[in-house]
Amino acid sequence: EVSLVESGGGLVQPGGSLRLSCSVSGLRFVSTDISWVRQVPGKEELERVAAINWSGSITWYPDSVKGRFIISRDNAKSTAYLQMNNLQVEDSAVYYCTGNYMGTGPRGQGTQVTVSS
Repeated sequence: EVSLVESGGGLVQPGGSLRLSCSVSGLRFVSTDISWVRQVPGKEELERVAAINWSGSITWYPDSVKGRFIISRDNAKSTAYLQMNNLQVEDSAVYYCTGNYMGTGPRGQGTQVTVSS
């Protein structure tokens, strides 16, 4: 059974940082691309905010987070990370990791990120 478990969310002030983790089991992590998507509560739209290929050699970010978010992975630990810096109020959302590059794969239960003063 595929399982993705996100953690690391919380309440942070504007300009602050958080590091999200995604622990994966049930699939061959070393050959799986990973992405992070976010969803604002009450809205259906999912926004992909970062993606990384299986080896970590290729990453992608939309303009909205480029220069502030960094995706990484540790294949030995079957874990992916999302370092989020200079967080803004508009970054508040539930963040999910997904088991493919485009953000459409299986995902976990999510972790809430709230940016507020």
